[in-house]
Amino acid sequence: MQSFTELELIEPLQRALRAENYTVPTPIQAGAIPHLLAGRDLLGCAQTGTGKTAAFALPMLQRLSATGPDGRRPGAGPRRMRSLVLTPTRELAIQIGDSFRAYGRHLGLRQAVIFGGVGQKPQVEALARGLDILIATPGRLLDLMAQGHLLLDRIEIFVLDEADRMLDMGFIHDIRKVIAALPTRRQSLFFSATMPPDIARLAAGILKDPVEIAVTPVASTAERIEQRVLFVEPAQKRALLAQILKDQAIDRALVFTRTKHGANRVAESLARGRIAAEAIHGNKSQSARQRALENFRSGRTRVLVATDIAARGIDIDGISHVINYELPNVPESYVHRIGRTARAGAAGIAISFCDAEERAYLRDIEKLIRQRVPVVADHPFATGDGSVRAGAEEGGIATPRPAPQPRGSGRRGRARPPRR
Repeated sequence: MQSFTELELIEPLQRALRAENYTVPTPIQAGAIPHLLAGRDLLGCAQTGTGKTAAFALPMLQRLSATGPDGRRPGAGPRRMRSLVLTPTRELAIQIGDSFRAYGRHLGLRQAVIFGGVGQKPQVEALARGLDILIATPGRLLDLMAQGHLLLDRIEIFVLDEADRMLDMGFIHDIRKVIAALPTRRQSLFFSATMPPDIARLAAGILKDPVEIAVTPVASTAERIEQRVLFVEPAQKRALLAQILKDQAIDRALVFTRTKHGANRVAESLARGRIAAEAIHGNKSQSARQRALENFRSGRTRVLVATDIAARGIDIDGISHVINYELPNVPESYVHRIGRTARAGAAGIAISFCDAEERAYLRDIEKLIRQRVPVVADHPFATGDGSVRAGAEEGGIATPRPAPQPRGSGRRGRARPPRR
């Protein structure tokens, strides 16, 4: 089994990896890092939780730490940005920034994270001081470009992360505007959890002779996630959720709804039942969203109720259960939602509620993931729909089966307390 010490990473990066207790690279890291160090473009198809941030951050940091094209060592004096990571959500941008900071702690490179929903003054000041690395969401990036606060004409490395989510959120025109402002000569990295035709076409227009790495089948779900579906009437969903959350085996649960108002109603209902819960969605201020995430990480909040804005923006180890209170009407969103559990080598459970109007969504999901989701027919609010589906589960709704032994992972190797 390959270790990080066998990759051609410089000593300051190896030291940072040791501090993070990273020992064995994940498949996306082992496959991508050598090619990216060599300057190749890359097309990566990897589901969430596979360690892809480190897969692009580590080689980026190594290349940027070398002498710049003008012979000046990075880290001294004003400079224009040399790299750009474009990502769909504020939460994901913050987490990528945290990763770059941890891995590059010994390199002296400057970085900033910019996103909307907050005042721009601190972000403009960071840009004015000069940067090596910028992590940004599309809207705020284009806004500051239009105001003349930044140029992208010296970008050497460009990363488009969560490309399919970008398109789901309607960012295609923003992406094209950003790409038009980049220099033609650059290294480009393109990551997506799914690879439908429109994503493949976008990649073809960005990348030049890329290395292609797919560490799991397209649109697959993590093999360590145990999936279940419960048929239930819409009016009984809140009672069923409260019943499930009585199981103390659920350390930390992420509950998904389709709408912002639905998230608020579910969180309020749980709170009335003395279950510590908060909602997070696009109508919340950035400070409220960060506070809710921190409460969830620390364990002060046991249940976080979210819309799909959080499906890829939450990277928290220790989420034992993902509960789809409402099935997504976009099947790819199911993959991203349940990918919030079974991270850092752990196992996880994904429970989905399905009412009569959502059966078509379930069929689309099963077609996408190429497997049937086992039915739990024996629960207090069953509608009887489970009888038409083979493979009904026995036993408790929320209790996991014995998990297989974890394989080597590039994420933190130490066991974590259930604070996340």
